[in-house]
Amino acid sequence: MYIEITIVLLVTFGLSALSSVLSLAESLATPGGLADQAVALNTSRAENQLIDVARQLLGVLRLTAWGALGLYLLWRSGVGPKAIGFGRPTGRPDTTHGIGLAALIGIPGLGLYLIAHAVGANLTVAPSTIEEHWWRLPALLLWAAANSGAEEILVVAYLITRLRRLGWSENSSLLASALLRGSYHLYQGFGGGIGNVVMGLVFGRYWQKTGRLWPLVIAHWLIDAVSFVGYAVLKGRVGWIP
Repeated sequence: MYIEITIVLLVTFGLSALSSVLSLAESLATPGGLADQAVALNTSRAENQLIDVARQLLGVLRLTAWGALGLYLLWRSGVGPKAIGFGRPTGRPDTTHGIGLAALIGIPGLGLYLIAHAVGANLTVAPSTIEEHWWRLPALLLWAAANSGAEEILVVAYLITRLRRLGWSENSSLLASALLRGSYHLYQGFGGGIGNVVMGLVFGRYWQKTGRLWPLVIAHWLIDAVSFVGYAVLKGRVGWIP
């Protein structure tokens, strides 16, 4: 099973983590502080608008496939979507908990980013630099959905389930999940890494206690959607956004 976990992570977020560590090392080696450098999360992928939107959709499809891979491997081993809390949504309870988790993580997370940026521990993060096309906002919402699904399925449900079967304790598997989440966000700087470790600890423990994955997906989607769309709408209109 360790072989399966290694292969899955090297295909998905584990490889992203290694790349993120290299990106942080490169940023630290660049003259000037981290705050003087910038990184964009969602960028234009072609000069031609139709090619750009097609490549945006391919990126969304890739993340969706990552999440589907985790679901399939769990299902093959006898752990269906319902068993990980990803069956039919329960409606209001899942939504309410998702909104609560989004507020719990998102609001302090924004504060942590601003503080980390101010002290030079984080790059300037631009959630979106996609040009203003008619499809920009729908594409950003799709990116948010793909990110949330892939990360919560693989980093929480898949990884913790597999580590449980290997005999890891709940605390150990939770820490591994949180550290993985933090590591592939290190390209943003130390603030991004630490903030996502905290998010991973909260989200992972919630899933361990409740067995419900939908609230995590909803919360993550809300955090990303507000970040992506909010930045695209507010950049240049408010002074506190770096």
